[in-house]
Amino acid sequence: MKQLVTVLATVLASASVFAQEAATHTTTTAAATGSDKGMFAIAAAICMGIAVLGGTLSQGKAASAALDGIARNPAAQDKIFTPMLLSLALIESLVILGFLVAFVKIGGLL
Repeated sequence: MKQLVTVLATVLASASVFAQEAATHTTTTAAATGSDKGMFAIAAAICMGIAVLGGTLSQGKAASAALDGIARNPAAQDKIFTPMLLSLALIESLVILGFLVAFVKIGGLL
């Protein structure tokens, strides 16, 4: 267990050093060229990651609540299943909208 913690600490420490070097290089390059395209690309990637995380968590919670309701009252399956599918589709459409916004912002900058 100590070896795993040591390896993880080493990897995380070296990753932060490389991230600092990349951020310094990106900032220096952006200052020299007057372009922040790299920063916008990073922001778009973070936007996509947050959209996926939020969509995944909300879909899991919606499915869990629907399945709990069906397990408690199997006769209500017809009344629960259709709204659950509709809500999952709407949640997924919001994730796709986040992807679309991120790709449009990246495409407009490059």
